[in-house]
Amino acid sequence: MSAPTLHPAHTADAVERARDAAERESWAEAYALLHAHDLHPSRALTADDLSVLADAAWWSGHIDESVTARLRAHAAFLAAGDHRGAGLAAWWLHYEYRSLGRPAAAAGWLHRSRHHLEDQPPCPEQCFLAWTDAEEAEQHGDRAAALAAARRMTRLALRSASPDLVALSRQAESAVLLANGRRTEALALLDDAMCAVTAGELSGVFTGWLYCLALTQCMEAADFGRAVEWTNAAMEWCGPPWTGRPPEAVPGATSETGPESGPASLTTPAARAVASGENPFRGVCRAHRVEVLDLLGTWALAEEEARQACREVPVDCLESAAAAFYAAGDVQRRQGRLDEAAVSYAHAHELGRIPQPGLALLRLAQGRADAAVAGVDLALACQSDPRHDLLGRARLLAARTEVALAVRDVPGASKAARELDALAGDVPLLRATADTALGAVALAEARSGPALRLLRQALAGWLELRVPYEAAQVRMLLAAADRTVGDEEAARLELAAARTVFERLGAVPDARRAAALLSGGKRRRLPGGLTAREAEVLRLVAGGGTNKDIAQALVISEHTVSRHLNNIFAKLGVGSRAAATGYAYAHDLV
Repeated sequence: MSAPTLHPAHTADAVERARDAAERESWAEAYALLHAHDLHPSRALTADDLSVLADAAWWSGHIDESVTARLRAHAAFLAAGDHRGAGLAAWWLHYEYRSLGRPAAAAGWLHRSRHHLEDQPPCPEQCFLAWTDAEEAEQHGDRAAALAAARRMTRLALRSASPDLVALSRQAESAVLLANGRRTEALALLDDAMCAVTAGELSGVFTGWLYCLALTQCMEAADFGRAVEWTNAAMEWCGPPWTGRPPEAVPGATSETGPESGPASLTTPAARAVASGENPFRGVCRAHRVEVLDLLGTWALAEEEARQACREVPVDCLESAAAAFYAAGDVQRRQGRLDEAAVSYAHAHELGRIPQPGLALLRLAQGRADAAVAGVDLALACQSDPRHDLLGRARLLAARTEVALAVRDVPGASKAARELDALAGDVPLLRATADTALGAVALAEARSGPALRLLRQALAGWLELRVPYEAAQVRMLLAAADRTVGDEEAARLELAAARTVFERLGAVPDARRAAALLSGGKRRRLPGGLTAREAEVLRLVAGGGTNKDIAQALVISEHTVSRHLNNIFAKLGVGSRAAATGYAYAHDLV
């Protein structure tokens, strides 16, 4: 049966309504109208209308239809001799194919875009080529060429008087300046761009781009304050209803996805196409939010948001799902849920992220120190350009310091801490990280004075940033430093404060360790000839801890726990855990 023929007036009216919907960024409505029209084309869509259909299909989660419509738009522009229109369509095809993991097709369409646009007089469409040139030059380490391309983009954008292009060019130039170490200039340009974003001056796609780019830039640059502020703004922008009418409100439109069948899970790495009417940037922005919540110590919400992000992330942004899995793994590891953390890190790896330093710290908690050292060393060696991701480098170096100290490699820890110190400068998040590592090394080297100074400086930094877990970890180190100079009261205050934070966060192994150290401070001389470490092990045994629990709490291997228990039983003349527990209670060791 042939398709019914629509009256030309009806089709023209539908196309006009679709154009109006696109102007309002009611993409679900525009898609429904143009898609329906395109199924019964009594009058062919123009090249511009095909471009609108491609945009509407992308926003509505129909990625394949978006590419098909864009191909048709390119052909229509070319047939009409419109090389600017064809060049822009070709650039968008390059962008979409690259997002879909088809680099050969992406490279071909980028070449076509250059062919269409490079001989044209200066025009707005050339901004996109300049943006791509800046990114490619940066990837090849040619920072002079990257800066020249970004500034060419800025000149073209200013000539065009397009708020979208001007804001995007500011961000592009900011990214290049930041990679060159020109932090103050870079952040000033980024603030300028984000003013336009948060004021609602830009179109939807540029708003989404800039939120995603700026949040990535802030976290990599360790600018935690901006990351918090813009993550909150991004999630507000992404929240439903975010634009236009939902698809069920459009006559003749139907949603392709029903309600979710059950709660989200972090057990399998599955991203999906974004349902019609949803904001395709929401999953990516939510993944950034997970990183912020993790640092702020809002761990239950961070894990919940990670699950939701994995459901929302589009198929062309799987790196964001990987980041969500990794962040969830960090939460689970610090809460002592080591098996769950291992699964989350494995899923992050499946999606293309090296799960370090979290995996190295997991191996350390499992008593596999050799694997921890190898993992973090390999991750450090694989970082091609440390300046590109300052926070990532800092976290790797901090983990290298911690792992080295755990295996009594003080020179190795000192080397990592010194590199971290040189990297940190006066960036608050990096400075607190570096001072923590330097203080831990000074403590291991029995330099009590410098250790106390550095650790107090680190604690002040973490408290100002409102990062509770790291602050509590520093308190544990401060307690050890206080005890080395005989200030038992100060040590107990730090341990009590740390235990309170650990218990609130659900960081069970750390809370147990703080409690054991608090109990250990009750008496200077231990009964039965026990050493301080043996007393710690005995207290944890008396608290019902298994060998595995004790190994995790004290960051030692289960083999070492067994050796300590054998020594304890021999010294106390007991033959069971129950008898040892009785001894501990009788001698006020718990």
